[in-house]
Amino acid sequence: MTQRRTFMLQVALGSTALLASQVHAAAPMVDEKDPQAGALGYKADATKVDKTKFPKYAAGQACSNCALYQGKAADAAGGCPLFAGKQVAGKGWCSAYAKKA
Repeated sequence: MTQRRTFMLQVALGSTALLASQVHAAAPMVDEKDPQAGALGYKADATKVDKTKFPKYAAGQACSNCALYQGKAADAAGGCPLFAGKQVAGKGWCSAYAKKA
């Protein structure tokens, strides 16, 4: 009976993990025209940041190496608490950038 319980627990945990990854992957990307994105100067491509408008920007800064980025550094996109329910481009940037420690 113990093996059956272990198996059922593993199936339940595996299903939950699979569902969570699918929900995460299905999250829409942040649109640069979104009011929140505009207020933060978000650009999906950090090389296109207006450096006169955002002098804080420095080459090499990107969402993928920001402390707020919830994806892995190599991911093309990941979550960000500033844009709840949406993903930001790993190569993106916004004025809330904080270097990952």
